[in-house]
Amino acid sequence: MIQPSERRSAVALAYAANAPAPKVVAKGRGLIAEAIIERARAAGVYVHDSPELVGLLMQVDLDRHIPPQLYVAVAEILAWLYRLEQRRDAVGKEEAHE
Repeated sequence: MIQPSERRSAVALAYAANAPAPKVVAKGRGLIAEAIIERARAAGVYVHDSPELVGLLMQVDLDRHIPPQLYVAVAEILAWLYRLEQRRDAVGKEEAHE
C-alpha cells in the first residue's frame, strides 16, 4: 500500500521562445500526476524523473513562470533534452538514408 505522503507528483512545464522563463502548466499528485505523465508520454513528450525538482516546482502556482532560483536546474534538463532530441533526429536521418 502506498502511503499518502509517498504519492507520486508531477509537474508539466511549457516554454515559449518569447517568454522570460518556463511556466508551470499542470501539476498534481496521485491520479492527477499519473494522468499528467500518461498524457505527456502519449504526446511524445519526455518525462524526467526528479523528485527533488518536482517538489520545488510543486510550490509554483499554476500558470506562473518558474522562479529564478530554478533556472539553472531546469535549463540543465532542457539542454540535456535538446541534445537527446538531436541524437534521436540524427539517428532517424541515418536510418532514412539506409
